[in-house]
Amino acid sequence: MAPAIIAVVKANAYGHGARRVAATLEAAGAIRLAVADIEEGVDLRKSGITAPILIFGALSVSDLDGVFDFNLTPTISSPAAGQALQEGAAKRGATLHYHLKIDTGMNRLGFRHDNLARTLPALFASKNLALDAVHTHFGSADEPGNKLFELQRTRFETACQALDELGAGPRLRHAANSAGLLRDSRVWFDFVRPGLLLYGLVPPPLASTIPLKPVMSLTSQVVAVKGIRVGETVGYGGRFTAERPVTLAVIPAGYADGLDRRLENHGHVLIRGRRARIVGAVSMDMLTVDVTDIDAVGPGDEVVFLGSQGDESIDAREMADWIDTIPYEILCRLGSRVERKYD
Repeated sequence: MAPAIIAVVKANAYGHGARRVAATLEAAGAIRLAVADIEEGVDLRKSGITAPILIFGALSVSDLDGVFDFNLTPTISSPAAGQALQEGAAKRGATLHYHLKIDTGMNRLGFRHDNLARTLPALFASKNLALDAVHTHFGSADEPGNKLFELQRTRFETACQALDELGAGPRLRHAANSAGLLRDSRVWFDFVRPGLLLYGLVPPPLASTIPLKPVMSLTSQVVAVKGIRVGETVGYGGRFTAERPVTLAVIPAGYADGLDRRLENHGHVLIRGRRARIVGAVSMDMLTVDVTDIDAVGPGDEVVFLGSQGDESIDAREMADWIDTIPYEILCRLGSRVERKYD
């Protein structure tokens, strides 16, 4: 039987706009969504989302009332969180359903896989808490040569057996993020949790035969075109010097919009279906690109940072490679002032 999908819409749906993405997923039949914290879940409820919402992250930094007031499903990953939720549920005379997180080697949140007999009995004795599912998180699913993935997989299997011995009762299991989903069907269990895949990108350096198209395009327009002479510099710090007469296109986009300053003299954009290199500093609100070899560039021409134009395309994986980061960061850091339009 194929696993069900937990659609991950945390971090503003990886920069795509959580409210609109969640509504689209719910309309398409998503049976469960997942976010990072209570505040993200509350925001989705206020926008009209009715599908079950799982909270992945720590609860101690948030107002626990949101879990109860907005019908959210918490992850319990520590004895303290379990105690706080039990007290809140008892005060309300409610039964709260939760997911249990097991730390199998990532060493962030979760009950240690090798100490469950000591840490879990008190949680399982909580009269107002009901266990629905158990999960873990892989730290190296996107690294084929890293042995931690297999170690975590076997530890999770062993931990699930330990839950049986502790009388945890029937529960569902999930572990596979996007990379885990692609890597090993043994970790699909009852749910899979696509994040980056949901937005049309394969986690690097993995490859896939799944036909995917990135959901996001990031575009702007040329606002000015000007020429500079040999020896003249461009932008803050003068870190680009013209070695020939250069035609520049000025684009109203910068690091306040989420574009990394490391794109300076490394990254490219698409203009008139051709690649143009970013030259000089990426400033807060503006950057410049070299369009010397592109004919007839003028104000109003479309500029593509992510997406396709003509036969050329740039995606978040490529942009991330230019500056030695990951596509998750490229997408999630896009600023709130960037207008989001939906087809």
